Amino acid sequence: MIDWVLCVLVASIFADPVHDGWAPVLVLVAEYGFFIGLFAQTPGMYLTRIRCVDWSSGGRLGVLRALLRGGMLALVIPALIMDADRRGLHDRAAGSVVTPVVR
Repeated sequence: MIDWVLCVLVASIFADPVHDGWAPVLVLVAEYGFFIGLFAQTPGMYLTRIRCVDWSSGGRLGVLRALLRGGMLALVIPALIMDADRRGLHDRAAGSVVTPVVR
């Protein structure tokens, strides 16, 4: 929810999010690609103390896999179908998992 509000605010700079529904979605996919790909967390994930990492190594995903994950998440349906490890189709396709931050 935090990330979505940020995306709507950013999208309002170059489009009307109410009439151009694609704009916040495009910003969300770009946000996921940048923040998850490079830092393993979006601003919303940072505030809620979770992160998205590689399923096998626990490292960063990289920008391309994070963009794939964000693009699939924009379709909504992949996030609703989860396996026993609580990984949605978007996580399985990107080889990622969301975990709590251990400090």
